[in-house]
Amino acid sequence: MLDAAVLAERTMAVERHLRRVAERLPATSSELQPATDATDASDAVILHLWQATQIVIDQAMRACLALNLGTPANYGDAFRLLQQAGALDGALADRLVRAAGFRNLVAHAYGTLDLKRVHEAATNGPADLRAFMGSMGRLVAQQDAPLKG
Repeated sequence: MLDAAVLAERTMAVERHLRRVAERLPATSSELQPATDATDASDAVILHLWQATQIVIDQAMRACLALNLGTPANYGDAFRLLQQAGALDGALADRLVRAAGFRNLVAHAYGTLDLKRVHEAATNGPADLRAFMGSMGRLVAQQDAPLKG
């Protein structure tokens, strides 16, 4: 079973990170520059987007186990398993698989990040992360609903 209290706490954490992304994200990708002593906007955007994405990935992994879908082979697989189980829309699952790829780039190749792509992910990705958490909230509500009969 999915834990409603844990999901609520994790949802609040995602929102905190996404607020920080929104606060520091420049209006255009050309304004998102590698960090210097004068500005740390790119570091803040990357760090908080990575953390929000990691929380969503962790929730997807937990959901796969709670729903007895098995252990995903990788992060992207977690979203595919949830899609196959009917817990996620296919288009959202596709975007979340790409978000998992973004997470891997940040975790393993920070020095070579394309800041234009980071800006795009920070602009468009938060809606997908929120949609995922909403989907998990609906699953919790369904599992907690009294059985009719």
